[in-house]
Amino acid sequence: MIDWTALERMRAAFLAGTAGAADYWRHDADLAAYDATFAQRIGWKWDYVLAELKRRGWSPPVGAVMDWGCGSGVAGRAYLDHFGMTDVKRLRVSDRSVLAMEYAARRAREKYPQLQVVVGESPAPAETAVLLLSHVLTELTQEQIAKLVELAAAAQSLIWVEPGTFEASLTLIAIRERLRGLFNVIAPCTHQSPCGILAPQNEPHWCHHFAAPPPGVFTDSGWARFANLLGINLRDLPLSFLVLDKRPTPAVPPDAARIVGRPRIYKGHALLLGCDAAGVSDRRMMRRHFPAEFRAFKKGITPALCRWKLEHADIKSFQAWD
Repeated sequence: MIDWTALERMRAAFLAGTAGAADYWRHDADLAAYDATFAQRIGWKWDYVLAELKRRGWSPPVGAVMDWGCGSGVAGRAYLDHFGMTDVKRLRVSDRSVLAMEYAARRAREKYPQLQVVVGESPAPAETAVLLLSHVLTELTQEQIAKLVELAAAAQSLIWVEPGTFEASLTLIAIRERLRGLFNVIAPCTHQSPCGILAPQNEPHWCHHFAAPPPGVFTDSGWARFANLLGINLRDLPLSFLVLDKRPTPAVPPDAARIVGRPRIYKGHALLLGCDAAGVSDRRMMRRHFPAEFRAFKKGITPALCRWKLEHADIKSFQAWD
């Protein structure tokens, strides 16, 4: 049974920007309600990111995984769902809320009985092979973010997922630039160059992408109630993310690029904000040359990763990078 009143209270704190002031978990029932709703939507974003990493040929390092700011533990469980337990020596869940840590640990043990789950932040951050960070920026001060970046710098690899807002994106970009000398950039970028969003002409833009919920969500009465009660668009799952690794990067095709946001569709052409080693800028795709892609764009289907050949700003060849 979902406590809808608790969800309304949490949603109000999220919207007001006061969620970081104090714990919003009061009882296990709060965490259970959150885990069945808000956390599922975060989990779909993690599915998007982790599926892309597998598609790119990235595999996790062997060692301990830390889910920092774990909440109900959805990030850690999603990671295990995608990559399994073989390379995971232990899962550590850490949160300011003792109630949340205990809930996250219990859910992980229920799903993975053979897994060693440790509660609390590690006294030795360097033991962390993979650091998972999820939807924490909106609840931290600048000083707390700086300390978190220091923690991230000690890990071997980092997977960080945030809401796809302008502010969260630019914060992740700043963190990328700060850590780029210590890590190789795995995603969302297809290159190791400075972030092209930071160019003066790209001031209105931010690096964001869109995950897709499972199709069954749209015919489920519980999700319909969730959307109506809390004013949430179930189809809208924007995210920003950052994946760094101190190991060498998987091979990237030289013509690889990333489409940022969604294409802007006009009568005879579409503008795709493309990111590659040359920077971030609009690329024009003519409808008469790419009718199938145009139809897919209109349906909201856009491959985030692609390979293209360009002539000035015009796309001359295009294919999804699988």
